[in-house]
Amino acid sequence: MSSVNFKGSPVKLKGNALEVGDQAPKLNLKAKDLSLVEIGAAGKTQIILSVPSLDTPVCATEARDFNKKVASYNGAEVIIVSMDLPFAMGRFCSTEGIENLTVASDFVSKEFGQKYGVLIEDTALEGLLARAVFVIKDEKIVYKELVNEITEMPDISKLDAFFNSCGCGGCGCH
Repeated sequence: MSSVNFKGSPVKLKGNALEVGDQAPKLNLKAKDLSLVEIGAAGKTQIILSVPSLDTPVCATEARDFNKKVASYNGAEVIIVSMDLPFAMGRFCSTEGIENLTVASDFVSKEFGQKYGVLIEDTALEGLLARAVFVIKDEKIVYKELVNEITEMPDISKLDAFFNSCGCGGCGCH
């Protein structure tokens, strides 16, 4: 069982703790318009950002920052996953001008949280998602960062370095 911290206090996570090299679980989440968003889709490179809620300052900043950076990730699809309701995600995107990435909600079944090992099991944040970054390429996890402190941003410089480490779109093969 994995854990992270929330304001310095331990928070338990439940689900499968995936690692680099693992097969990426395929699943469908709800988009802001209630259509389906496929995670782990074949033939795509996806950057999955797991966040507790877009309605918090750190998550909102992360969404805005990645919305600006999407083009630098060589055609990768950037998806932010949270437990927010699709309608709230839609309002957030409209208000913040988020147009370059996809938002997806795990509120229906918490399947993403369970299968990717980021579902918070205890504390006041129970049922939300921990902050993490996964890069999926050819249906495999090729990059993972489980952010140790939920109130902090992921290390975007490490993701940038990973993505720029080879000429084939961040697969880490070189």
